[in-house]
Amino acid sequence: MLDGRGSIRRRSGARLWLSAVWLTLFVLAALLAPWISPHDPLAQDLMLGRLPPAWVAGAEPGYWLGTDSLGRDVLSRIIHGARIALVVALIAGTATCLLGSALGMVAGFYRGWADRLISRLVDIWMAFPPVLFAILLIAVLGTGLTSVILAIVIIDWTRFCRVVRAETLNQSKMDYVHSAKVAGFTRLRTLATEILPNVLPTIIALLTLEMGIAVIVEAILSFVNLSISTDQPTWGGMIAEGRTSIHQAWWVLVFPLVALFLTVLSFAQFGDGLRERFDPVLR
Repeated sequence: MLDGRGSIRRRSGARLWLSAVWLTLFVLAALLAPWISPHDPLAQDLMLGRLPPAWVAGAEPGYWLGTDSLGRDVLSRIIHGARIALVVALIAGTATCLLGSALGMVAGFYRGWADRLISRLVDIWMAFPPVLFAILLIAVLGTGLTSVILAIVIIDWTRFCRVVRAETLNQSKMDYVHSAKVAGFTRLRTLATEILPNVLPTIIALLTLEMGIAVIVEAILSFVNLSISTDQPTWGGMIAEGRTSIHQAWWVLVFPLVALFLTVLSFAQFGDGLRERFDPVLR
């Protein structure tokens, strides 16, 4: 039994560290993009169009992941696209977390009319298909990074609200909460000092998962040209462009897809790993 638990801990630790390494590279690439990009991501040279990656015959020195149909360096565009993905992940993920978690804790702890009102609002909100709802909001708000972030927050707060409400309900039944009430703690103090620390591991896991979802949503909106200006490199825009030339230049599609997949997967695995490491119940 102990050997089984030890094996699970080792796998969890490896998963946590591998995802942390990729996310660190992702953040560093986004922050240092102007200095580490080998080329200008917007510079076009039709004479260098669709150059293959460096290890394929016919490659040109300095273009490690090849070029697209306009001769733009794929690696430089992926690195600069990471900046958009990071901004959306951090701002949209954090705002969604704060809004949804606050409403979920209020509903789960205070119950009564507040719980009924928030729960009905969540049910109505979740009845709309998320991607179609996002496209509708972008059509109303207009394209741009701010509109993308607002759309993600407006749509995804329900995920936090529902999960945090359920966790808060469970924690509210624990003996330590009743002890805090007997000790004379106010309801707000009980919520902030007794329940929140025990719900926090779940919130952190949801936050990292939401960051990955925000990256996917931005990529989808970029894919259909509803995100930022088409002049700026985004992973979704690169995937849309690569789809049209997959038979002539597979690398234009594959490398942004790999970057997107690893980033989203790492966010999810990192959150699960942190929860397993710090959640007192799971430990």
